[in-house]
Amino acid sequence: MRNPYELYAGLRYTRAKRRNHFISFISLASMLGIAIGVMALITVLSVMNGFERELRTRILGMASHATISALRGGLEDWPGVGRLAAQNPAIEGIAPYIEGEGMVKQGSDLSGTLLRGILPEEEAKVSEIAQHMKVGELSDLKAGEFRIILGRELATSLGVEVGDKVDLMIPQASVTPAGVLPRFRRFTVAGVFQIGMYEFDRGLVLIHLADAQALYRMGDTVTGVRLKLHDLFQAPQVARELASQLPGIYYVSDWTRQHANFFRAVKTEKMVMFIILSLIVGVAAFNIVSTLVMVVQDKQADIAILRTLGAQPRSIMAIFMVQGSIIGIVGTLLGVAGGIALALNVERLVPILEALMGQQFLSPDVYYISDLPSELKWSDVSRIAGLSLALGLLSTLYPAWRASRTQPAEALRYE
Repeated sequence: MRNPYELYAGLRYTRAKRRNHFISFISLASMLGIAIGVMALITVLSVMNGFERELRTRILGMASHATISALRGGLEDWPGVGRLAAQNPAIEGIAPYIEGEGMVKQGSDLSGTLLRGILPEEEAKVSEIAQHMKVGELSDLKAGEFRIILGRELATSLGVEVGDKVDLMIPQASVTPAGVLPRFRRFTVAGVFQIGMYEFDRGLVLIHLADAQALYRMGDTVTGVRLKLHDLFQAPQVARELASQLPGIYYVSDWTRQHANFFRAVKTEKMVMFIILSLIVGVAAFNIVSTLVMVVQDKQADIAILRTLGAQPRSIMAIFMVQGSIIGIVGTLLGVAGGIALALNVERLVPILEALMGQQFLSPDVYYISDLPSELKWSDVSRIAGLSLALGLLSTLYPAWRASRTQPAEALRYE
């Protein structure tokens, strides 16, 4: 087996001090450009993964992993449905619920809300609302006492505290001697929660399941049962299994359908950011092209001598591909190392920068997520590294091809 002299020659060209210092500067700039681009890509995607994780956790802390409801009307035998669903080993908790729209009124202040009737002792099995109670407890909801728990933003908007009275109206009419009026009931504020998502803190109220049944005149029926899974990413599969296993006709849904548009938007944003930041790596790769073109022009005599000694055009091409690939490989390795280090420590570095600058980047008065979360995914790292290496390799093709086309007689004419 012949010695791979193309590799040795390419490595020697890379290590050798060039007579043209401008070429060395362009090579260093290309390497640093690739490293900065890769580091920025890894860090930004890790931060976006962190935000997605935080949002998913907060949304699914209140929303259901999956729900089972009747195709029409209320769900009658919800305990039986719950027992059948609980036989699936992927399900961790089950709780009934009643859901509808309503309006909360206090004095002249009025606000539309989503009304949810729950069983306090069962709700903790399917949601994290009990962990986000700022005032009061879920157990303060008692059947028949018509108590209500509000989100913090809604309570602030209405100017109410625990113990105050609010009127809850629902879009169902009651016939009275005075005419047809919307149905309403006066409730006592029993608690305040804060999830950290404006959608819930401003637009959700909780009451006892029995009070919701009385308010909506549902008897013993409920809207459905909520399910919590051990692995939320199994929700689509579990929903399909339950739909085929449950006797009768039920509507089984999961969180990927209920919040599909939101998570699709986050995924699209990540893709766009990946494309935009990849342009940094692309620009650095174009610098490799200019570097190698100048190197080829500078090494015309060396190429001619190698050709005279019997080197094939493909060998000349391989020499300069090795030289250009080294720039791409070193830049990628530096970028990957820096990106991983930065992504793993961004949550500690941001407070230091905030202290040095005397300014908070994500003020809790404005943003619900006041820190900068980060979640490093090795699939992102491998994809970014692969892209950088591919661009670095592709950028060597044209200059290496030009080097292989060098004619020895023409190159040595003026030597």
